[in-house]
Amino acid sequence: MAIAVGTIVEGVVTGITHFGAFVELPDKNVTGLVHISEVADAYVKDVRDYLKEQDRVKVKVIHVDEKGKIGLSIKQANPSTRNTRERRQPTVSFEEKLAKFIKDSDERQLEYRRATESKRGGRGSSRY
Repeated sequence: MAIAVGTIVEGVVTGITHFGAFVELPDKNVTGLVHISEVADAYVKDVRDYLKEQDRVKVKVIHVDEKGKIGLSIKQANPSTRNTRERRQPTVSFEEKLAKFIKDSDERQLEYRRATESKRGGRGSSRY
């Protein structure tokens, strides 16, 4: 089976690293890398939160270089989940988020001022 950019195939996760996962493609002895940024639409801190070895995954071939290294993507192989995320309307407006931020900030500043006022002087200030 020839590996062509844009092809969607199913493979098996053979190894996981801090930067991605290696997936063996249907043609034996052909392995590609799913970079951590291509595992899911959400921020991925640890690939192991999303994948484990021997998982069967659908991947899209996104890159094949002259050395034969194959770049894969799980999130591009499932475009339906990607489009629904982009179409979702925000549940809270920007103005509401800003108002909440200002309120929280004011509360933190007030707590900080109270804490620093009770510590007037510091070490040794009671001597004089």
